[in-house]
Amino acid sequence: MTKTLDFYFDFYSPYGYLAHYKIDDIAERYGYQAQWHAILLGPAFKAVGSKPLLDIPMMGAYSAHDFARTARLDGVPFVMPATFPGATLAAGRAFYWLQDQDPALAKRFAKAVFKAAFAEGQDLLQVANIKAIASAEGIDAQALEAAIQTEAVKERFKTAVQDSLAKGVFGSPFVMVEGEHFWGNDRIPQVEQWLARDGW
Repeated sequence: MTKTLDFYFDFYSPYGYLAHYKIDDIAERYGYQAQWHAILLGPAFKAVGSKPLLDIPMMGAYSAHDFARTARLDGVPFVMPATFPGATLAAGRAFYWLQDQDPALAKRFAKAVFKAAFAEGQDLLQVANIKAIASAEGIDAQALEAAIQTEAVKERFKTAVQDSLAKGVFGSPFVMVEGEHFWGNDRIPQVEQWLARDGW
C-alpha cells in the first residue's frame, strides 16, 4: 500500500510555488504519494501573530530578492503577481471542488494555477483568470464558476483551512510525513532525507 505525505500550500505563496515543482517527484522516489492541500495564509498569520513577508521591514526586501534568487537556482521561472499578496479564495475553492471529483485533475489544476501566478504573473484574485486556467486544463469553466459560489464549496475550503490550523500548519509550504512536520521550501531537502532514511 502506497504511503502518503501531506503537502500544504497557499496559491499565492512564492515558496509554495518553488516547492510544488519538487514534492511529487521526491514522494514518488521513496514510495510515497503526495496529498495536496490548499490553504490560506491569512488565518495562519492571524493565529501566530505574523503577517506577509513583504510587509515585514527589512525581511520583506530580503524575501523578495530570495524568491527570485531561489527560482534561478532551481532553474524555474519567477514573476511576482501585481496583486500579491492576497486571499486566493476562488482558486482554493475550485481546487477542493475538483479534488472531491478527481484528485488527479485537482492537482493538475493546482500546478497550472501556480504557473499562471508565478511563471506568468497572472492575478489570481480575478475569477475570470481562474476560469481561464481551468478551461485550459479541460475543465468546464462555467460549472466551476457556479460551484465556487455555492455555500457547500465555500464551506469545504473553510473547513480545510481550519483543519490545517488544527493540525499545526502555520505556513506554506508545509509538509507532514507520518506526524513529522517540515515548514518552508528550505526544508524540502530534509523531507527527502527523512523519506530516504525513514527518519532520524
